[in-house]
Amino acid sequence: MPNIIAYDLGTGGVKASLYNKRLQTIARSFVEYETFYPHPSWHEQRPDDWWSGIRETTRQLLTTSGVDAATIDCISLSGHSLVSVPVSRQDGCLQEYVPIWSDRRAEGEAEHFFRLVDEQEWYMKTGNGFPAGCYPLFKLMWLHRNEPDLFARIDKVLGSKDYINYRLTGQMATDHSYASGTGAYDLHSGQLVEELLQTAGLSGDLFPEIVPSHQMIGQVTTEAAAYTGLKAGTPVACGGVDNACMALGAVGAKEGKVYMSLGSSSWIPVNSSQPVLDADTRPYVFAHIAEGMYTSAYSIFAGGSSLRWVRDTLCTELKDQVGAYEQMNQWAADVPVGANGIIFNPSLAGGSSQDHSVHIRGGYTGLHLGTTRADLIRAAMEGIAMNLRLSLDHLQQHTQVVHRMLICGGGSRSRLWMQMFADIFDMDMIKTNIDQDAASLGAAAIAARTAGWWTDYSAIETLHTVENTFAPDSLRREQYRQLLPVFRHVNRIAAELGDYMHLHPISLENDTNHSTEYSTRQSYPK
Repeated sequence: MPNIIAYDLGTGGVKASLYNKRLQTIARSFVEYETFYPHPSWHEQRPDDWWSGIRETTRQLLTTSGVDAATIDCISLSGHSLVSVPVSRQDGCLQEYVPIWSDRRAEGEAEHFFRLVDEQEWYMKTGNGFPAGCYPLFKLMWLHRNEPDLFARIDKVLGSKDYINYRLTGQMATDHSYASGTGAYDLHSGQLVEELLQTAGLSGDLFPEIVPSHQMIGQVTTEAAAYTGLKAGTPVACGGVDNACMALGAVGAKEGKVYMSLGSSSWIPVNSSQPVLDADTRPYVFAHIAEGMYTSAYSIFAGGSSLRWVRDTLCTELKDQVGAYEQMNQWAADVPVGANGIIFNPSLAGGSSQDHSVHIRGGYTGLHLGTTRADLIRAAMEGIAMNLRLSLDHLQQHTQVVHRMLICGGGSRSRLWMQMFADIFDMDMIKTNIDQDAASLGAAAIAARTAGWWTDYSAIETLHTVENTFAPDSLRREQYRQLLPVFRHVNRIAAELGDYMHLHPISLENDTNHSTEYSTRQSYPK
């Protein structure tokens, strides 16, 4: 029987999934990799870690399933967004560490750019609603200014999944969904805008050809086959950006469909034939995998990753344990609504478009001597949910009112959290069998189309089976209705404090034994 492999190259790790011709999952494997934070606003990963993850997950997948690599009809990737890997045809990847989507080192370059280009017009053309410094256009300006010798050696800059495709096939290409996060992509023409590139001092030749997500860009090379265990000659689809792949896997390509992604970062998007654009609140937009469609969303940058921070910082004994989150859920379940007066703002990765400032930072407020660890866990879960409720409120100003919400991502496995969302959103929350595999399913659907199994994406909806529905509780709904204005107020104050601290940074004089500086690359593990 023919099969396909889909990879979800996420912020926290890579997941490989093996599907049969009915797009039923046969096996999965996952390998985690690290994100490095060497300086404030610098968030980096190693492309070699992604490639190693592809090798390890593929070998695990084929070994555990017993499936012959020769039966794989196609491979496709979903990749985390806003990454630009500088590649030389002679030397391969030119940087050991590359900035990922949440990296904001290029804020100064963005400020310079917008002295020459009207920022509102730029947004309305590109739909790039993340803080501008996150986008590759400005990260490349930063690289050009700070590492000119390296920059001069670049042949192409590739997105995360495009870099893996290059390692698999030797071919360099991207798709419209990934290109739409470049910082210079016109949503309406479907092309990079030469004037924007020129203003940034960049050549259009740096960027690979843009092709449909389902176009086969090449075949697995002999070298890549030996490394991964795949069969040489296996077709590789261009694939898509994670936001668009997840939209496809969660709700297909139907107009007006809304869902929530509750992963490391978290967002609420809507599918539409026209991009949802608002110059004030700036939803971010990506081209959809399906031609002529868009996925537009509001997000928070640290959703599940905020809860992971709580695990790793406040529950250190659980960090490496299976079932850590289940234990945290049990502790939080014994705490009443409102976490005994504790409010958590989950902006640990800075502000998104919906926040009052990009300089907002996370924090707890309301701490007192009676505060327990369980209070802090529950407050974190509530704070993430209330922050996403603000995302929904913004989105519903531009689309039809939502009465029920499908939740995808790892957070959907927590019954306690799902019920919190139902109470805070005041609507039914739906969990299906697809769960945290929406991006993988989207990538698999692309592979199915590349392999000729499908001609469109209309069958996606038939693959979902509802497993649980969580309805709002009338008492808790009212309690959270009263708590939401308090959260909004705390969120605004946190933004004001972030701006103040940005203008008045803390500067401590170092001694020779206890440096307060952030670690440099030399401190990274080799």
